[in-house]
Amino acid sequence: MSFTAPRAILFDLDGTLADTAPDLAAAVNQLRTARGLAPTPYEILRPTASAGARGMIGASFGLTPADEGYEELRQGFFDNYQAAMMVHSRLFDGVRELLDGIEAAGLVWGIVTNKPARFTDPLMPLIGLDHASCVVSGDTTAHAKPHPAPLLEAANRLGLAPEQCWYAGDDLRDIQAGRAAGMPTIACQWGYCGAVEPQSWDADHLLATPQDLLALLRATLKDGALAA
Repeated sequence: MSFTAPRAILFDLDGTLADTAPDLAAAVNQLRTARGLAPTPYEILRPTASAGARGMIGASFGLTPADEGYEELRQGFFDNYQAAMMVHSRLFDGVRELLDGIEAAGLVWGIVTNKPARFTDPLMPLIGLDHASCVVSGDTTAHAKPHPAPLLEAANRLGLAPEQCWYAGDDLRDIQAGRAAGMPTIACQWGYCGAVEPQSWDADHLLATPQDLLALLRATLKDGALAA
């Protein structure tokens, strides 16, 4: 895909802008300790953080949404997480500078996450992202990523064509959703990245740091278009 100068940058939230894995891991381990089980090691839980409750419960209890007992754990996980969303969560290093650079370039930025609005809405001001131009949560549209509907909703809210937006995320489904929506895609290696190596995601660009994304943006704006 040819990288033309964008008018907006859209981001995934967990694992892309914000390092929320510590609080997500604490929420699922609270379920384990309440049942007399040892906590699941953080290094096992962190890579699954972008998958939310499904990832956390799968890694910690070995259950899927189709299994008996999953829904009870899911509701308990949600309750635990809602009660302590901002104990250890923070923006990744360089994200604040990235967002400032986007705004300085005269562009807008938004968030498209599979996190339910129940958590997204209160988290935004707590973590310093409440000035996003749009926020589309996992239950804003009828479908969540990897379906393109949330990304198309974000573009619509910004009054832009999909191809005028870049989408950056740290999970395969982010790239799948971005491509399905017709947006240039950025795979963010500084995030959680899951079990599938990001080199195989077929993203337009694979970047190691938020500073790399800012440099790519500046180069693209300077050149007018940049071949991927």
